[in-house]
Amino acid sequence: MEQEETIRLLQECDAGVQMGITSIQEVLPYVKEGKFRQLLLACRDKHEKLQEEIQRELEASREEGKEPNLMAKGMSWMKTKGKLAMDESDATIADLMTDGCNMGIKSLHRYLNQYAKAEEKVKDIAKRLINIEEKLTVDIRSYL
Repeated sequence: MEQEETIRLLQECDAGVQMGITSIQEVLPYVKEGKFRQLLLACRDKHEKLQEEIQRELEASREEGKEPNLMAKGMSWMKTKGKLAMDESDATIADLMTDGCNMGIKSLHRYLNQYAKAEEKVKDIAKRLINIEEKLTVDIRSYL
């Protein structure tokens, strides 16, 4: 049971980190302010480093990662493109990123509760991902 919950939590972290990277990549071409761009790039780099760690853990368990939910991915893409079509401002991007981070944080907390018997090192990965997303929401508030 512990091993199964560990794998499930890792897979959810994998899907979440992919969603974060994709979301940042989608908005980067629209970012105007240099400091804002740097914050997003730094966050993307942290996501990518965590993704590498998640992949190593999955490979060590001989398990595969998990793609983000297609419906969630599609809805995110449509919301991003729709809002940016109306307003390409940094404020719109900050709003979109804050919403995305908050959804990710909420989901990761749910998975931490759902997979409470997962190994501590994997729970730590989930908590670090939550911290990365929380920090971004604080760092970009001035752009809202």
